[in-house]
Amino acid sequence: MPKALGGLRFRSATGLPGWLYLPAAAGVALIVVPPIALVSQTPWDQFLSQVWSESSREALLLSLRTATLSTILCVVLGVPMAVTFARHDGVITRVLRSLVLLPLVLPPVVGGIALLYTFGRMGMIGQPLRSAGIDIAFTSTAVVLAQTFVALPFLVISVEGALRVAGTKYEEVSATLGASPSRTLARVTIPLIAPSLLAGVVLAFARALGEFGATITFAGNAPGTTQTAPLAIYMAEIDDPQSAIPLSLVLVLLSLIVVVAVHTRRRIGRGML
Repeated sequence: MPKALGGLRFRSATGLPGWLYLPAAAGVALIVVPPIALVSQTPWDQFLSQVWSESSREALLLSLRTATLSTILCVVLGVPMAVTFARHDGVITRVLRSLVLLPLVLPPVVGGIALLYTFGRMGMIGQPLRSAGIDIAFTSTAVVLAQTFVALPFLVISVEGALRVAGTKYEEVSATLGASPSRTLARVTIPLIAPSLLAGVVLAFARALGEFGATITFAGNAPGTTQTAPLAIYMAEIDDPQSAIPLSLVLVLLSLIVVVAVHTRRRIGRGML
């Protein structure tokens, strides 16, 4: 048993002050108790029928489909950005990096309005596209763009951080051996950060799957077309709060799987390094 200091204070075996555990426990309770409360209020006798109802299935499948597409888009756009940000440190790069990370702190509804004024029918890019017969706003494409807008920074941060930690020594060795920059990127850089890249992909997918504000503002809430699972839960909560619980629980389960997957992969990645 740890010795008391003056009979009044005590330090745990980890060297942490004892009082620290009280706010830590309160923080854990703040996060853990609400999902438990959701489970306790779930109408289990109606769970399967509500989850497998046509509207719920359409919303969930649309969410999974669009989140997958947006995650692919995040990888295509985010990995090159992360590599560029990690290997350059000029003023312009810092400004661009700050702008790319803006969706992390920007209210999603504001992001949706910005997308609307960019790709909407009268938007900066949307108006020329409309003249060519292409409409983006309030379509499934708008859902993908909204999800990509909010999810992209998560992948960029994960990959860029891993690249900065890994450094450039392996890339320099590859270059001295005659490998081209593209070959070095494919055979050295990407495999080196694979665990962090996978973690970024999973986080981006989870963020896209749960997106609400930007989606409803930019894509609308049309069942079967733009009504994703979060939007369907919102509408169900307005009409019948109990009917919103089963689909909410499904998203909680998916999110839990994502968190466990990311945590496991990071531990494996640290073990490999």
